[in-house]
Formats: sequence, C-alpha cells, structure tokens
Amino acid sequence: MKLNLLSIMLIGSGLLLSACNGSDDKSDSPATSSNVNVDVNKIQNPVVGTPVPYKFTENYPPNAAESVVMTYKMHGITGQETQATALVFTPKTEPPAGGWPIVAWAHGAVGVADNCAPSKNLLITNSFLTGEDKSTYSMIDSFVKEGYVVVAPDYEGLGEPREPEQTIDKEIHPFLNLKSEAYSITDAVVATKSWLGNKVSNTWVVAGASQGGHAALGAAQYATRTNMDYKGAVAFAPANNLKLIEELSEVALMNMDDGALPKTLGYIFLDTLTAYMAAGMKSLYPNEPVYSKIFKSPTDKTAEKAESLCLVPLGMQFLGEVGAYMTKTEGSLKGYSSRKQEGFKNDPIVKQFLEKDSQPLQSLIKTPIIIYQGGSDNIVIPQATDALVAQARALTTRIDYRTDPTWDHFSVFRVNVENGKLLEDIKTLLAN
Repeated sequence: MKLNLLSIMLIGSGLLLSACNGSDDKSDSPATSSNVNVDVNKIQNPVVGTPVPYKFTENYPPNAAESVVMTYKMHGITGQETQATALVFTPKTEPPAGGWPIVAWAHGAVGVADNCAPSKNLLITNSFLTGEDKSTYSMIDSFVKEGYVVVAPDYEGLGEPREPEQTIDKEIHPFLNLKSEAYSITDAVVATKSWLGNKVSNTWVVAGASQGGHAALGAAQYATRTNMDYKGAVAFAPANNLKLIEELSEVALMNMDDGALPKTLGYIFLDTLTAYMAAGMKSLYPNEPVYSKIFKSPTDKTAEKAESLCLVPLGMQFLGEVGAYMTKTEGSLKGYSSRKQEGFKNDPIVKQFLEKDSQPLQSLIKTPIIIYQGGSDNIVIPQATDALVAQARALTTRIDYRTDPTWDHFSVFRVNVENGKLLEDIKTLLAN
C-alpha cells in the first residue's frame, strides 16, 4: 500500500508540467584545476567505534567484500561537530598500488527522520511505478567490481546514532541545505580514508541523483575540505532553482480541471516536498515557526509531521488534508492554493533557503562536472536545470550537460547505470 501510494504521487507530479525541449546538449571539456578554498576537515579520529555489518544481508552487492555502516564525525549545519552514518562497500580484489579509489554516492530524497535513512532500509526497492528497482544496488556492485570503495552517506541528521532510551531524533536532517549535504559527503570520504588507511588512495569522485545530484554539486563546491585528490562529480536530475519549480507547479495545478486526479495528487506531492524543505529550515532555525510561515492552519500542523514521517506516510497525511478540504467544498479543489501564506517566499528565512542555502553552482567550480537531465522529467523540470547550467556557465564553470527527451526523473539514472555510462564517467574522471 505504501509503495503504491508513492508511485501514484509521483505519477501525479509527473503530469503537472509539460517538458521543455530547450536543453543545451553541448558538452564542454571541464577544467581540472582545484576549486575555491574552504575550511579543511581537521576532525581527529573521525570514525566512531567500529563499522557494523549492514543488516540487510540479502541486499549485499555480490562483488563487495564488506558491506558495513560506519558512524563518523562531521562538521554540522550549526557549526558544531556532530555524528552521522554512511554505508561503506569494499571490493573483493586486492588493493592496487596506491590503494582503491573512493566513489561517494549521494542518495535521493527519503525524508528527514532517522528511520528514513538508506542505511536502515533496503538497497533494492519495489514500487508500482518502477517495479523492482535495482539501480542503486547494481551501480554499487559495478563500482566495487571495478575496484572502487563506495561510501554512501545518509546525510546529516539521517540515521544518526541514538541511545537505547532515546525516543526522538537528536537532529533534523537539513533537507536540501547544500553545505550540510556537501559536508556529509566530504567528511564521510575523510572518515573512510581514516578507517581503511593505505587500502584506499587519496583519489575520490562523487555521484548522485535527485537530492543526491544536488548534494554531489555541493560536494564539488566544497571538495577541497577533504584535502584529498578530488576528481569530479556526476549529477543526475539535481534539485535546483526550487522557487522556480514551486511557482510553475502551483500555476499548473491551478489551471488543471477541478476534478482531475493529477490535480489532487500533485498538491499532495508538492506539499510533501515543501514540508521537508520547511523541516530543513527548522533544523537551522529551531525557534522559528517555519511551518506556519509557509502554510496556513491546519496545513501547517500536517507539515510539522515531516520531522518524523518518511515520504509515503507524510504523503498520506497530506492526502487527508486534501480530502478534508474537498468534503467541505463538495469535491472541488478550487481555492486550495490559498493553503499557503501569501508572499511566504519573501520571508527572510524562506528567501535565504530558496535563493542561497539550497542553490548549487553559485560559485565558480573548476573541477569536472557532468549533469544528466531528462526532457521528460516533471519533478526536477528541464526548465530549472537549463537555467542552472546557464547560470553556472555565466560564471565560466564548464559543464558537460547531457540531455535526452525520453529520460524522466527515474530513467535518467536507471538507463545510464544499465548502459554503463555512469561507470564509464567514473573511470574517466578518476583517470584525469
């Protein structure tokens, strides 16, 4: 039931917007000089305890010698040191001279609560929309087979260690906060190097999809934090230009036929993601009424549940909100756009998040960047990513921008895992 609802939500969101064919397929050869300087990770003894086996043994990649969950120290969003978790997979092959290279994998959106963390869930998923999805599992297996160590951070605030008596999360995941995601990755790479020592080299790359594509671009910006040999990033359908996506989605929903099922489902999906964004802001501004800054009552109370519910359960809560509204209006969603506060995007906290804290590629990046974007993606819409690439190129950041009109938000990653393009990209980056 949960998986089917998620699939329906995603289908509904996919019908919100028509794809734009204005993507620029031109590929640039990226420069390889280092990025702007950032604070270097100087955390002492970054690995906490001994990594423990990943509990889902049926999802162990067959070419991995070890599949473990590592707890590590990172520099958190508040400026304080905090603990985070990451999956680490090591090859069965002997380390080459100089050690195995490291590939950091950044996952897509799952929620902001600890129980949503990838390290606490299966690698192989199943849904009505995609069927059995082995994309991440297959990708990791191909990497370790090639002789790469894979570190897959849960991100700050997801999967964090807790005491036996602890009933609530210590920290909310700062959803789509670029620096938090970036430091989650860079500090996980440093911890992996610390744990495995000379078995791994100083060389690393990053790849990610959706929220993870966003995180990969953040890691590119802050890569020098590792003080290691960073080689480049591959980002699939990276979240970006959130204000533009929200505005276009709201307009599309208002213009839909009142009785259209996609209209109902679109509101559910949009509000679910907006609630996670609000939760991300709350992690940085814990004393601010962020939910009520964005949503009117009673929707703000539903949005607060983002702190404890993963994607599908939270969507079900918003389904209840829509249902209650339609009961009062005899089945109509006319006027439902009024659930949000007028002018909420001008609130200083919201404005800072949308325009600064969440937006990737705002500074010149001199290391290789590859971005994949589907022309049929109606979640991270092509218009947004086209604008992102144009903005980055205006700063003289060189981007290898690859588009295909047939790729949607899911197939853009799946297809390029199955056809070996992602592995080829990783090999090329590491060879530079």
